[in-house]
Amino acid sequence: MTRLLTALGLASLLFSCNPPPEFKAGTWRATLKLQGQLLPFNFEVAKDSLNHYTAFLRNAEERLLLDEVAVNGDSVNIALHIFDANIKARIVGDSLIGVFIKNPVKDYIVPFKAAYGQTFRFENKKGQADIPDFAGTYAITFVHEQDTTPSIGVFQQFKDSVTGTFLTPTGDYRYLQGNIVDGKMQLATFDGNHAYLFYATRNSDGQLIGMFHSGKTWKESWVGIKDDHAKLPDAESLTYLKPGFEKIEFTFPDVNGKPVTLNDEKYKNKVVILQLFGTWCPNCMDETRFLSPWYDQNKNRGVEIIGLAYERKPEFDYASTRVKKMIEKLDVKYDFVIAGVDDKAKAAETLPMLNQVVAFPTTIFIGKDGKVKKIHTGYSGPGTGIYYEQGIQHFNETINELLSENLASVRDVRK
Repeated sequence: MTRLLTALGLASLLFSCNPPPEFKAGTWRATLKLQGQLLPFNFEVAKDSLNHYTAFLRNAEERLLLDEVAVNGDSVNIALHIFDANIKARIVGDSLIGVFIKNPVKDYIVPFKAAYGQTFRFENKKGQADIPDFAGTYAITFVHEQDTTPSIGVFQQFKDSVTGTFLTPTGDYRYLQGNIVDGKMQLATFDGNHAYLFYATRNSDGQLIGMFHSGKTWKESWVGIKDDHAKLPDAESLTYLKPGFEKIEFTFPDVNGKPVTLNDEKYKNKVVILQLFGTWCPNCMDETRFLSPWYDQNKNRGVEIIGLAYERKPEFDYASTRVKKMIEKLDVKYDFVIAGVDDKAKAAETLPMLNQVVAFPTTIFIGKDGKVKKIHTGYSGPGTGIYYEQGIQHFNETINELLSENLASVRDVRK
């Protein structure tokens, strides 16, 4: 009898030990609960033979690599690219239940859910008739309380599927993806830090009437009128040097604490690009993705780049750690300094010769004579299509023009 009870006990123990839950490779559909809305996005999971996980955030044609994925039992912790943010969740069957957290932002915790095997973004509705056409270029006005912001909306449509973006004076809303249901266009993106959700309907005059939700609290309405010639304010007119100034001067520590100034021998008689940015800023990430290989190909022409980092916290060790991670992830070989915090007014105080800092990123072009030649506010990234291509062309034209300066005359000026 004792042996029988022992055998039954062992059998019961064996049958009660369920295998650990699996974080399945493949496509997942996730939602973030923001402002009473569900913002959907998709991600892909891959697992190698050593059980190492990677994931990719998907927004239209964009795939953002997430290579810090930790799975421990039924717990999943995903570090979100270069951002100081995480998704922490528990595996429940074919679902994930957890939160999206922005670590440096107080109480920024957002409910997160995901379902395995779902490839759609927004809920689809089959067999729709009379689907309105939202495709085209629009002059957009965003309205928040008493403030208005001009923008350009660019949308592509195939049947009920829509992609596109918005360009504003301070940057673009990157890759947006969604569809049309019951006459309403719905678009969203999640890049690991910013979560954007747009809705719009079209009235009988063809005007778009919409709402925009960003993160936990920001909300504004918008209207759009189709206009193939829609334009934004001149990006090189918003930030400029105050009267009496011709140069930028600063002394900031690099990521290892060594002081850096524009008077250092490395930058003399060279064209210098200053990139005001933050590792929390998706538009800055897009600009850095362009500048990094561009610098590798052009540094021998007499060009240097210095990234001025304005981070979420003032502590040097924190800011330096974030920038070093970005340098590694994006394989950046130009210089970086720690300049301040991610507040535009405080950023302007660190460079008092500027009238203001309107946006991150802001790009400052300095000639061989050490004088500021242009200041470009914002950045139109690859999600803007032709606007991105035009921006690259203008950037290269500016650099070529500055490099063509006669070095002898520059030296004469410096005497």
